[in-house]
Parts: sequence; structure tokens; C-alpha cells
Amino acid sequence: MNLTLAIAETVLARAREVARQQGKSLNALIRDYLERLADHREGDALAEEILALFEAHPGDSGGRPVRRGDAYKGRL
Repeated sequence: MNLTLAIAETVLARAREVARQQGKSLNALIRDYLERLADHREGDALAEEILALFEAHPGDSGGRPVRRGDAYKGRL
């Protein structure tokens, strides 16, 4: 799909520079932004989704204490 925008030259120049710094085309930069915008969820809805995940997958250490070092063992 094509999209036509009316935008000030100065804004366009700055946006092109941002895209260049990120190693992207301006088209890719705008597409990524619109995808994130479309996927945005309100804070309350996101919090409810996270809580539902916690309830569905409570986790269980089997009574063993969990130490930070154990979590990173073999990863560093």
C-alpha cells in the first residue's frame, strides 16, 4: 500500500538523518513506527495480560531457594 504525506522539508530532512543513523530507509523507519503504533496496548490491558500469564504459569522452585548466580550459571 502506498501512503502520501504532506510534511515540512525540515522535518523530512531530520527524519532522513535519523533513518540514516539507524541504518534504515525512511520508508522502513516510518513502517516500523506505524507497526509499533498499531500494536500499542493501553497500560491496563497490558497489565491484565501480564497478570494472566503469571497466573497461567506460576512457576515452582520446589521449595529450593533461587540464587542470582544460579540463574546465570552457564550463560556468562
